[in-house]
Parts: sequence; structure tokens; C-alpha cells
Amino acid sequence: MRPPARPSAARAVASLREPRMQPVRRMKPSAMSKRKLKESSAESAESISQVQKILRERFCHHCAAGKLFGMEQQYRHLLELLKRTTVHGESNSALIIGPRGSGKTTLLNHVLKDLREMKEVREDLLEVHLNGLLQTNDKVALKEITRQLQLENVVGDKVFGSFAENLAFLLEALRKGNRTSSCPILFVLDEFDLFVHHKNQTLLYNLFDISQSAQTPVTVIGLTCRQDILELLEKRVKSRFSHRQIYLMNSFDFKQYIKIFKKQLSLPAEFPDESFAEKWNNNIQHLSEDKTVQDVLQNLFHHSKDLRSLHLLLMLAVSAVTVHHPLLTAADLQEASRQHSTDSKANIVHGLSVLEICLIIAMKHLNEVYDGEPFNFQMVYNEFQKFIQRKAHSMYNFEKPVVMKAFEHLLQLELVQPLERPSARAQREYVLMKLLLDSSQIMDALQVYPNCPTDVKQWAASSLSWL
Repeated sequence: MRPPARPSAARAVASLREPRMQPVRRMKPSAMSKRKLKESSAESAESISQVQKILRERFCHHCAAGKLFGMEQQYRHLLELLKRTTVHGESNSALIIGPRGSGKTTLLNHVLKDLREMKEVREDLLEVHLNGLLQTNDKVALKEITRQLQLENVVGDKVFGSFAENLAFLLEALRKGNRTSSCPILFVLDEFDLFVHHKNQTLLYNLFDISQSAQTPVTVIGLTCRQDILELLEKRVKSRFSHRQIYLMNSFDFKQYIKIFKKQLSLPAEFPDESFAEKWNNNIQHLSEDKTVQDVLQNLFHHSKDLRSLHLLLMLAVSAVTVHHPLLTAADLQEASRQHSTDSKANIVHGLSVLEICLIIAMKHLNEVYDGEPFNFQMVYNEFQKFIQRKAHSMYNFEKPVVMKAFEHLLQLELVQPLERPSARAQREYVLMKLLLDSSQIMDALQVYPNCPTDVKQWAASSLSWL
């Protein structure tokens, strides 16, 4: 028997058999690799730019490219209504009613987009968009109708006896042959409730009257957030309205809200850079399952279910995406949520002088002592003087005109508001005011106020005024 080889000898034999590894020399990056790196960074910059463009259009404009959520039935109803006008020449009228941010404009834009893409729908559908905030009376509205129908040359310098005569002339100018071959017209009245306050509701009466008569095919669609809109219509106007009402309510639950979040942030299949789109969409899927992100969305969902708030939150988060930070993170959404929920009035307080802060604290104490009763400048000044007498060693005593100037600045910033319009003879010191900040807002603002004197903070925190 041959004795077994010692470990050291075996190791020596193995080292002889194995090829010796040469030390790797680090090569300097060549010009070609530098060029490739530059091209890849340019491509990623292009992809980020495309992402921001697509998502901003989706969030900022009521574009019809996205998907409708929870309003499929209303979509079918409105599409059928407008199809009957454009295909068969029927006249109709309807109201889309829902709270702000519920998707009224988005629904209408989707329907109009799909309507234009249908083969059986003629291309000669004319649209007139009016807004109650812009067209404040019937004369302005009629000028806008003439401009949008491109009939300025036809009207020229003609003088009409009444509004109805003028509108009838405009529609007559668009008529061609019989009712079915005439050009259908769609009137969209945004902020419909503001048109109700026009004199005698002449515009609404004439539009609804035309939609009921066998003249030019006309459909009138009103968009409003007022549930009691029919009660505001005059009897003669109400009798000519078809009473079709399409209600939009954000009735989805939190699971659907998470799905909407994913859909709104996902990139479409036709995105130029497929690999980046896949990476982005996978990241959005992981984000939707993240507990931190779900907490952020839950807070927003309980505060407001409208998609406009969600779009604003996502817009703030997407703004953080750059070439060096190409994918969204939970921290981005947390920061966006913090910015979204920031109190604008508390932000104004951060920029005030110490004197102005003292006046706000004096008003806070007056509200607490007199249980929210209105106050005047003299009362605030007396309260401030009590504080100064107590803390004369740490606070500078300002003269009354200086304090009055600071008070007027708070009035300009709309942190303080007069109860009624002051008359010319009323003394400024005795005009009754109310504070538009509550106690919690003042205390939160003071916590982050830079270099706030300790005495001022203690004064604000004291439950009762200096008596």
C-alpha cells in the first residue's frame, strides 16, 4: 500500500496542474464605448421626455385618449343621443349633472371623439362651445355663436329686432335641403347654471325651442354641478326642455381606485421604447402593491374621490422623474402628497413679520375669549399692548400707526375680512372684522415659522388671553 500524500504536497501538485491566472489590467474606456454610453443616455432622456409628455397630457387636459372609469352606462346613453342627431337628424337636449371633478367634460370629450371616428356619422357636425363664466350675457353669447359657426360675413351689418330673430337667421344660413340633410349643430353649455341668470333666460329659451321644433337638427348639452338646476329654469324654458338628465357620481370603491391609479400611470402599448415601457409599467404594478403608496392613496380617497385630485397628486410625483431618477418611487408619491395637502394660508403665515404674527395671535385669543364674535382693530391693538406690557424686556413696542399698517397688510392678504363693506365715514379702527384662520392652522404655522421668539410661541399656546 502506498501511503496517502500529505495535504501540502497535494496542494502543490494541484497548483502545478492549474493554469496561473494573469492579473487583469484595467483598460481605459475607448472612444466607441464613450459614444455608446452617450447614445444610451440620450435615448433614456428621450424616453423620459416622452413619458412626461404623455402623462402630462393625460393629467392636465381632459383628453379623450385615456379610459373612462365607472361611467360606461352614461357613455352609452350620451353616445346614442348624439348619434340620433348626427345620423337621423333628430333634435335633443340633455343635462350632465355631477360634482366638480366627476368627469363631465371628460365624458363629453370621449363621446365626441368616438362619434367623429364612426363611418355612418357625417363629417359636417358643427360644434358650438359656450361657457357661463365667459359668455356673461346673451349678446356676448350670440357673438360667440356667430364666430364659432363662421357666419360673421353672412351677418355683416344686419340689424335684428330680437335675439330669437338673430339666432333663427344664423340657423337658416346653415340649412340645406330637408331636415335629414341639414347640417346638425351641437351646443355645449358649460357652467349651465350661470346661463340661468341671464335676463329672461332668452338664450336657453330659444335654444330649447329650436331643439323642440322641426327646424335644423340641434342638440343642446348642458354641464352643471347643481342638483337643483331644473328648479332654476323658468316655466316656459322648462316646458321646452326634454328633461333628460345624466348623473355622474364617483361611486367606485378603493380597489377600483387603485386600478385607476395603475391605469393613469401606465404607458400605452405603442410607446416607442418598448423595454423602457415594460420596465415603467412593472414598476407601477409594484408601486400599487406597496403599503406606503396605498396609505397615501387611502388618505386622498377619504378626502376626495374625484379624479382631478388624483391627477394633481400624480402630476406632482411625475415631475420628480429625471434621467438620473427614471422610475417613480414611494418616496416621490409621499412628497407629492405632502405638497398636495399643504395649507396655502399656513404658507402665507410663514412669510409674515413678527408684528403681524403677534396681531394674528391677538385675534386668535379674542376669538377664544368672545367665542368667535367679530372684533375691530382697537380690540386687537389693546390685546397686543397687554402682551407688550408683560414682555417688555423681549419685545419692541411699535407705535399705533405702524401696527395699523401691519393690520392693513393682513387685510390685503385676506387673512382678515371685514363683515360688511365699510362706509366712507366709518373709522378704520372700529370696522368689525373676522379672522379667516382657525386655531390649529395658526399653531401649525408657528411650529415651522423661522426664528419665532419663544415668548410669542408661549403666548400663542396659552389657552386664555393675558387678562
